[in-house]
Amino acid sequence: MFRKNTRHWQPPLTSHVDELPEPLRKRLQNSWAETFYRESFCRLDEEPFGVLYADRPSRPNVPVNVVVGLEFLKAAHGWSDEEMDNQFCYNVQVRYALEYRHLGEGYFDLRTLYNFRQRLARHVQETGENLLEQAFEQVTDEQLEAFALKTGQQRMDSTMPASNIRQMGRVQLLVTVLQRVHRMLSEADRERYADLLAPYLKGHPGQYVYRLKKDEVPDHLRRIGEVIQQLLRALEADYGQEPTYRVLARVFGDHFRQEPERLVVKEGSELSADSLQSPDDLEATYREKRGQGYRGYVVNVTETCDPENPAPLITKVQVAPNVTDDSTLLSEAVPALKERTGLETLYTDGGYGSPENDTWLEEEGVTLIQTAIRGRRRDPERLYLDDFQVEREPGANRSGWSVLERLPPR
Repeated sequence: MFRKNTRHWQPPLTSHVDELPEPLRKRLQNSWAETFYRESFCRLDEEPFGVLYADRPSRPNVPVNVVVGLEFLKAAHGWSDEEMDNQFCYNVQVRYALEYRHLGEGYFDLRTLYNFRQRLARHVQETGENLLEQAFEQVTDEQLEAFALKTGQQRMDSTMPASNIRQMGRVQLLVTVLQRVHRMLSEADRERYADLLAPYLKGHPGQYVYRLKKDEVPDHLRRIGEVIQQLLRALEADYGQEPTYRVLARVFGDHFRQEPERLVVKEGSELSADSLQSPDDLEATYREKRGQGYRGYVVNVTETCDPENPAPLITKVQVAPNVTDDSTLLSEAVPALKERTGLETLYTDGGYGSPENDTWLEEEGVTLIQTAIRGRRRDPERLYLDDFQVEREPGANRSGWSVLERLPPR
């Protein structure tokens, strides 16, 4: 049963915080913990999260502003779940930020947080409504108003965080999926396909790869493809709706191609950037940027940048597979930013521009200022206009321009 957390509106008369020496108490009240409590914890509207809980009389929920606050603090500090739990139990600053003034109050099992995440994920899958994103924007909008920050000028940039997955070669990935298919099967089906799957169930997938010689890999890939193809046909009726079956079908499409007379293993160059990188993260993708490979996501951040503001404030955070183009992220973000913040001028690098964006940005009344332009990588064997120093010299020629000298190589 959902219940709002209103206890922080009435602080206790005495607490463990009050037992601290005055210099330590003042340091605590002037630290980030007080800022987080005042500007984030107290501003969070818990009501939208009520849809995650039963509407019949039952045990009340752990306060939403506590679990959401913990998620924000975990992300800000880069904690693991175990570290986050320890910080919540024993760190006075963390507890103060979440309005717990007594060390013995507010404890809950970490499983409660896992269940909360599952409810959030199920809700966004069923409705498309991201409650955490809405909470971030609701708190941010209140902060923008409270601090009277100007939002007409903003800047946008992206980075590519790696997914927390094991990097696998093709054979190891496929063997891992086959082992999970085996775990999906009923006891009767495990016996039925025991001989077919036996070569791939001997130890860890990494051990299977360890025994292979380089010139043996193509033949093993072909045989694995034939096994997967046979399983897809045989298991569809009983397991077609299982997530593991869908992963099996996906990796088959990623790595193999059925031709009229035979099954063909795709060359590495044929693999799509959005092919499955790990069965533990179905949305992570592969992308190369400036010669470096990334497996994971792109995070796109927008923040205020008016020079008259005392400090910038992040107004929008987007997360997508890292094959998502920057121009797509811009087109998804700007309409809501325009409505929420009155965006007028947006500063980006060259990756965000596109003819389509130029057209509708003009219609929206938003000016896009790029610090560079999108284009191909420069050919070191060719000359470009900025390789020369050009100055105006009236009378030098019909155009009125004269090339004085070529600049030294950069």
